[in-house]
Amino acid sequence: MKHFDTIIIGAGSVGLPLSYYLSVKGQDVAVIEKEHSYGRGQNRAAIGGIRATHSDPAKIKICQMSIEILKDLEENHGIDIDFLEGGYLYPIFEEEKEKALKDLLIKQKSYGLNIDWVSPEKIKELVPGIKTEGLRGGTFSPKDGSASPLKTAGAYYKISTKAGSTFYFDEEIVSFEKEDGKIKSVKTNKREISADTFILASGAEAKEVGAMCGLDLPVNPDCHEGGVTEPVKYFFRPMVVDLRSDMQSANFYYYQNEGGQIIFCVTPKPQIFGKDTDSTSEFLPLISRRIIELHPRLKNIRVRRTWRGLYPMTPDGFPIVGRTKELSNMFLAVGMCGQGFMLGPGLGKIISEILVNKTDKYDFILDQLSLYRQFAGTEMLK
Repeated sequence: MKHFDTIIIGAGSVGLPLSYYLSVKGQDVAVIEKEHSYGRGQNRAAIGGIRATHSDPAKIKICQMSIEILKDLEENHGIDIDFLEGGYLYPIFEEEKEKALKDLLIKQKSYGLNIDWVSPEKIKELVPGIKTEGLRGGTFSPKDGSASPLKTAGAYYKISTKAGSTFYFDEEIVSFEKEDGKIKSVKTNKREISADTFILASGAEAKEVGAMCGLDLPVNPDCHEGGVTEPVKYFFRPMVVDLRSDMQSANFYYYQNEGGQIIFCVTPKPQIFGKDTDSTSEFLPLISRRIIELHPRLKNIRVRRTWRGLYPMTPDGFPIVGRTKELSNMFLAVGMCGQGFMLGPGLGKIISEILVNKTDKYDFILDQLSLYRQFAGTEMLK
């Protein structure tokens, strides 16, 4: 049986960059993916937002690293991923949310975030045509941005294979062989391979794959829909996030990509758990109403298509990252809660340093995102 230093399960938003960063550190890496090619799980359903604007130090650090990596990817590797530094804007209309975000700003700035409260006049300048009635201001983080998930996945697959990673596509995991508290090998429908370290990065399939090796992972996917319009002349830069909720949605967000298309998504209320990726008839009327109410200028732009993807959710909205007590050579990178694309590059680099360089400088991330935490509360900006 072929032996590797590391086997990664999942060739998506996390597994792809992780395979690259391990391979360039000299690791012999194999990636097992049940789909026919890379990025065919939730990566292709991502809308492309990349923000370090979170409410906790772990995700802030990971995504700050992701932004630095992705904005320089074309310069370092010669591959264009449509990276756009447009920022994230949270326009606020409610006094309670204004107070909450201003309180959060103090914490975010202490973690090194480039973020400030901006006036309604500044918001009008950033997003021409946005509704101003009742607008109290908002937070704006100019260094956040966006990129193409498909192009980014392709870029990481290219540089990872060049660095020496081996990819096994169209392979379903059948079982794990365990001995003395460790995984010895994994058997797929086509082969059996062994490794010193196993990393689970299987997105929406994490709970089922984890159960095969005796782990109870609190990861349950819920369904979100997104869409894209025809391209129009470029006229606003930020990802606009409206935190207001109504009877059908908890929030929604949209931005204009490098090609001029408006890409949009909504967080359903209540959550819709399961793995149904069929588009619904309810989504487009809902998101159209919400966007046009906030930004009337968009009302005549034609929608090209919609789709539905899965957010692998944890009870508190934070990922699960780190080693397991049950299996000493299993490392988890699961439960990204719909943020795998923005977390993946930074997380891949960090995990490679933890496993290969044996660094302890990221222990605060492992402590916060441990499988064995209480899962109490929820992230404010999840």
